[in-house]
Amino acid sequence: MNPSPDTVEDAPVIAPPDTDTAPNLSFDQLPLAPAALANLEHLGYRQMTPVQAASLPLALAGHDLIVQAKTGSGKTAAFALSLLAKLNPRRFAVQALVLCPTRELADQVSQEIRRLARGEDNIKVLTLCGGSTMRPQMSSLEHGAHVVVGTPGRIMDHLQRASLDLAALNTLVLDEADRMLDMGFFDDIVVVAKACPKERQTLLFSATYPEGIASLSRQFMRQPQRVTLLEQHDAGKIRQRFYEVAPDQRLAAVALLLRHYRPVSTLAFCNTRQQCRDLLQLLRAEGFVALALHGELEQRERDQVLVQFANRSCSVLVATDVAARGLDIEQLEAVINVDVTPDTEVHVHRIGRTGRVDQAGWAFSLVSGNQMARVDNIEKALGHEIEWHLLSELQASREAAGKPPLPPMVTLQILGGRKEKIRPGDVLGALTGEAGFSKEQVGKINVTDTSTYVAVQRGIAREALRKLSAGTLKGKRVKVHLLQETAG
Repeated sequence: MNPSPDTVEDAPVIAPPDTDTAPNLSFDQLPLAPAALANLEHLGYRQMTPVQAASLPLALAGHDLIVQAKTGSGKTAAFALSLLAKLNPRRFAVQALVLCPTRELADQVSQEIRRLARGEDNIKVLTLCGGSTMRPQMSSLEHGAHVVVGTPGRIMDHLQRASLDLAALNTLVLDEADRMLDMGFFDDIVVVAKACPKERQTLLFSATYPEGIASLSRQFMRQPQRVTLLEQHDAGKIRQRFYEVAPDQRLAAVALLLRHYRPVSTLAFCNTRQQCRDLLQLLRAEGFVALALHGELEQRERDQVLVQFANRSCSVLVATDVAARGLDIEQLEAVINVDVTPDTEVHVHRIGRTGRVDQAGWAFSLVSGNQMARVDNIEKALGHEIEWHLLSELQASREAAGKPPLPPMVTLQILGGRKEKIRPGDVLGALTGEAGFSKEQVGKINVTDTSTYVAVQRGIAREALRKLSAGTLKGKRVKVHLLQETAG
């Protein structure tokens, strides 16, 4: 291993290769096992993203890394492939720990690691987060796991109860480290890191590089290499438009935007919970399939809301910034800032959730007269003039737009999950086998401990419900419900 600088401040900043000019960005250039490469091919992973190409060779070589990259850049696969490559499947002990800021992100990371681990037999990935009772988690730990993904608070709880043993750990990952610092987890992260063996690899991923990241790295990282994805959100992929509105026009303007542009999937950011509730009520009254995500929901309700939005069974998700932390939604066509946030970095983070990878996206911001200073700060941060439009343009097209578009999918809930050994392939097989539907008519399948959620095309929802209820899954009859689109 090449000698590394003593501090992260002295560490070289490694920019990712240009995907347009770099000839060898395929995964088969990496020292991965043939089974892992075959699984990547099966999953449709053709070429590495820039952050994967820059970080994976270093991670696989054993370096500690600080990787600065925006959400949606492919960072989960970057650390997942590295930690999986070091696992010994025959050793039933926790060999990798991934810390995430929220339960939602932890669930997403766990699902991705399971997908990438399919090339190996019987890799057990366990999610440990707040919002679930401790006893089932402790029981699962007693049965053993190879990888644990969790939130700092719940991992601390298990360490204090001695139910989580990290003696065999070889990889510690901090995902969205800047968000964890924002949420006050600095001390918890330090405690967890000190509970890990000193001879381990630490991979830290962060969208920004605040002082707290440098402080963390000085405390428990060993000569880290620093990889920075220098590109910002591609301005050509995210088209921003700003609309000046009177305060009493704000919520109605959201409906006008949705009718005019007709995005299939929209995330609407509100600054308060009350604004979330008011907007949700208005949108449903106008015929939109909308759900809300805020702090008053129980964990089961949050999970169901996120499943429906991610699998395109819901057109509009209304959320506060706190509730939406850690979300990474594919194919998000539009973001609406119902209120302009006073924090410019939060604005950039909000709009960066659309326009991912090779997709374009819209970002709309509604601005009242007393918020112009906030817009000035955004303009300075962007380095160019923003694009203003008139609300009257939308009002003129309201009648022509017709009814709000319905989301393309509907979600079915099967009462049974991982505890019943149900896997996504079982559900897909039941729908495409005896039930007679095509693969194209089935969308995302999410399996939790106690429930399984499957998205099906809207036109076949009732028939799919009937056939699943009448048939068997894993040789047993199961109860199936249509998730109500008015939940949340």
